[in-house]
Amino acid sequence: MTPGALPPDGTAAQPLRSDAERNRERIIAAARRVFARDGLVASMASVAREAGVGIATIFRRFPTKEELVAAVFADRMDAYADAVAVALDDPDPWHGFVGYIEAACAMQAADQGFADVLTTTFPTAKAMEERRNEAYEGMVRLIDRAKATGRLREDFDPSDLVLIHMANAGVVNATGDAAPDAWRRVVALFVQSLEAPARGPLPPSPEHDALYRAMLRAGPGDLTAPTPDRAG
Repeated sequence: MTPGALPPDGTAAQPLRSDAERNRERIIAAARRVFARDGLVASMASVAREAGVGIATIFRRFPTKEELVAAVFADRMDAYADAVAVALDDPDPWHGFVGYIEAACAMQAADQGFADVLTTTFPTAKAMEERRNEAYEGMVRLIDRAKATGRLREDFDPSDLVLIHMANAGVVNATGDAAPDAWRRVVALFVQSLEAPARGPLPPSPEHDALYRAMLRAGPGDLTAPTPDRAG
């Protein structure tokens, strides 16, 4: 056989596939570290430097930043949906409701990237958005149960969960390492304000379509389009 020629069965191509998979896993691991530290505003170039690969390699594996975000946070979104399932299994709906809020906000505090993910929607990341919707539907059921016990104020709306996550993400991103536990006090304030009897009425909740548009804008630019980093 001529040196460098492929054998008839094509087995020499296997190392290339293995290399490609190793590169993919290296990129995902690097992106996880970068996004956890800097949030979704981190550039694809930053991920490439962390992974020790060229920017072209990043875009061969993940043509858009949104695809990379979806790959990095698929397991985190699974854990988020699991937290809702655990809350639904709690025999005390109020305890389950509070436990979910604390668990989800702790996940945000542990990872600035995930703090951004929970307040941003990714229309082309179908699997991740399906898990988010699954979790949301479970929380609607839990909210109804908690209200039925008389512990959750009647005017609480499911959209208020999004506002809580937005507020917590803001605290997490603002305090960072300087006051890493500040979010715990904010969450406690939220929880105590949600328990019945309410001290007064709440302003109207935002329309769901308006909140969805806000979540689209919450992301760091257009994640579905190639970034300027690609030119480098």
